Amino acid sequence: MTSTAFPASSAPHEPARPQRVCVLGATGSIGSSTLDVIARHPQRFEVFALSAHSRADELERLCLQWQPRFAVLGDAAAAQDLAQRLEAAGCATRVRSGAAALEEIAAHPEVDSVMAAIVGAAGLAPCLAAARAGKRLLLANKEALVVGGALFMRAVREGGATLLPIDSEHSAIFQCLPEDRGTWAQRIDHIVLTASGGPFRQRDPATLAQVTPEQACAHPNWVMGRKISVDSATMMNKALEVIEARWLFDLAPRDVRVVIHPQSIIHSMVVCRDASVLAQLGTPDMRVPIAYGLAWPQRIASGAAQLDFLGLSSLTFEPADARRFPGLQLAWQALESREGSTAVLNAANEVAVAAFLDRRLRFDQIHAVNAGTLEALAVPAEATASLEGLLSLDAQARRVAEEQVRRCAV
Repeated sequence: MTSTAFPASSAPHEPARPQRVCVLGATGSIGSSTLDVIARHPQRFEVFALSAHSRADELERLCLQWQPRFAVLGDAAAAQDLAQRLEAAGCATRVRSGAAALEEIAAHPEVDSVMAAIVGAAGLAPCLAAARAGKRLLLANKEALVVGGALFMRAVREGGATLLPIDSEHSAIFQCLPEDRGTWAQRIDHIVLTASGGPFRQRDPATLAQVTPEQACAHPNWVMGRKISVDSATMMNKALEVIEARWLFDLAPRDVRVVIHPQSIIHSMVVCRDASVLAQLGTPDMRVPIAYGLAWPQRIASGAAQLDFLGLSSLTFEPADARRFPGLQLAWQALESREGSTAVLNAANEVAVAAFLDRRLRFDQIHAVNAGTLEALAVPAEATASLEGLLSLDAQARRVAEEQVRRCAV
């Protein structure tokens, strides 16, 4: 296990000026939680730029509240309309549109930190731009590593970026590890990512074909967007987190393990070579890892409730049932296949989840689409050498996955 791109901490100090933050995916659940934490520390943080894919009305409200220098929308016509509305309201925010604009604000010379909270493979390009520009990169977009892998980590190292994981599980692992990254290989036996099990942990697998999008999005512990809620219900989110952890912590795939922990109190664990276990605990509130990433190496108030140990009835652990969660094993299958297979898996899952949410695919068929796409698509050797190659592979995998969806619908 070699050293990673995680930084070595410096002595705590008060910033000379507010930290300028770019929030990619500002209207989503992570973006909203990020702005909630920032609002609690107005002297410490300044919102420099915000982006949204299509929620123009919500982005307008945020621009009027935060007065950022820039705002980016996916659609050019919607961006022009937003610019006119903001100008009429006396807001000086400059509105841009499209993928290139996302990269521009992520790499802007005046930006200190980038919260990467865009869902899916669309977040890879601005994450790479931020990494190459040497930003403090708060990574909530797991797909940047699932799709980008070695290319993304190389950009982090070469750009001198500060990479801080925001997924609760990966933040927990990072918080448990010593600052001296050179000792990690000697200390760690393996890591354990915890999973809540989602809403169907105890459901009869024979009934999963009847699951509706509304049921799949009703997570028992976390408040999340629709796509990641479905991923939690299938445990594909955990499969993607296994892949992310492999790259973040430079681990062999077999050294990343998963256990179901329904209470979501222990967020993940490091099992050391001497058999001791280091765990990070807390209430299931994403503001905790967000605050940690924003303020690292210091700690600031997140707004989350403190853990009440006397109120805990029990902490339990279970293996993941392969009948309910067949997709989990695809993580190790993809990692042990040709590089780029994880990008194929991610693309297939995005297509399958979208089809399920559109009611074109049954819940129990999501795994069939993912597994079928992995089997059907041979990854070209050159696909992972560049962003363009990865995006081409992503597009090809989506076409194959759509064909798999059509076959399931027959």
